Amino acid sequence: MPGVDLIIFGGGVAGLWTLNEASRQGYRCILLEAFELGSGQTIASQGIIHGGLKYTLQGMMTGSAQRIREMPLIWRKSLAGKQLPDLSQTEIRSNACYLWRTESLSSRLGMIGAKMGLHVAPHNLAPEEIPELLAQCPGSIAIMEEQVISPRSLIANLSHAFADQIFKYESEHLTFSLDENKHITSIQIPTSDGTPLTINTAAVLFTAGKGNEPLRNLVRPQSTPANVPFMQKRPLHMALVRGALPQFSGHCVDGAKTRITITSDTDSQGRTVWQLGGQVAETGVTMNRLELIRHAASELAASVPGIDLSGLEWNTYTVDRAEGATKTGLRPETPQILREGNLFTAWPTKLAFAPRLATELCENLHAIQVEPTPAESSWKAAFSSLPRPLLAQPPWETVEDWVSLDRLSALGSVA
Repeated sequence: MPGVDLIIFGGGVAGLWTLNEASRQGYRCILLEAFELGSGQTIASQGIIHGGLKYTLQGMMTGSAQRIREMPLIWRKSLAGKQLPDLSQTEIRSNACYLWRTESLSSRLGMIGAKMGLHVAPHNLAPEEIPELLAQCPGSIAIMEEQVISPRSLIANLSHAFADQIFKYESEHLTFSLDENKHITSIQIPTSDGTPLTINTAAVLFTAGKGNEPLRNLVRPQSTPANVPFMQKRPLHMALVRGALPQFSGHCVDGAKTRITITSDTDSQGRTVWQLGGQVAETGVTMNRLELIRHAASELAASVPGIDLSGLEWNTYTVDRAEGATKTGLRPETPQILREGNLFTAWPTKLAFAPRLATELCENLHAIQVEPTPAESSWKAAFSSLPRPLLAQPPWETVEDWVSLDRLSALGSVA
């Protein structure tokens, strides 16, 4: 019967970064994914390695929140191949984000706050450095060293080094065995031919986003009273627009929020695609698809004066951001790890926090006296009969029925 030190459930950025870190420390660990690697929050993210802009705008630069200000440097070193995990094969969409404002007073105050609170403060561009897209925007245009990566490329890069430790499982055929102390001793999953495989383990990590809840219920269905949530979800409704657009990344600041956040990529047909997040995606939760497209087009036109929206195609997608529950229901400031015996349930809170979560998880393993098991690579052969997951596609490759604004006008208010 094969045995490991740690089984990780969830093949997003948090699970894969933890797999890399724990394996580097000598732990025998495998990662199990129920769908596709990166599916859910990771592939749907904009890929921004945040340095605390939103915390700064909202006056939340507490001691804990300041940790995110250190994350961009950690990522930058890995992306340059100067530290492990080596992410030098990850596609960098942009090495920096633009920061600009509208004419409103709240927007002006937001810019001031951003420049005062960030670890790496934005710096104003000279007139000749301002991109043509922002030429008609009021006030100063700044740039901040906030890298933007391709989430799909990141997942491919992170999974490469330990590909022989990553497997796919069917959640309906997953079972857990517990001892008298309610510690997980093993799991059972089917192999590619349907034969059940039992895997002994010293610890288990759930880092599957909103999938943490059904996983945890399989193990401890009554561990938390129904009126005491352990997880919270904050939905987003993101807008997409593709066509004759420049490659661009940046935030339009308006008071205590980013009015619109733009990131760009290239689709499989060579078209530029923009993801529109920020307040547009928060507000979009209350709208149907066509309402959000109209709203996003209006906000984009207001935030980027003079932009030509003719000939572009639009779409939307939804995603739930899953986090550890807070008393206030507000976004947690740091990664969340819930420890119950030898079971850990974790949420990175933001993409940028994945390195921090991985470090804290390994510290927790030491705290419960789970130490690396000396082993040669031959231990991996016991799992060769397990199926392998594919890599998730970005949202613009899977959504259907793109619409132009002209077609949208013809459709009227039909959802």
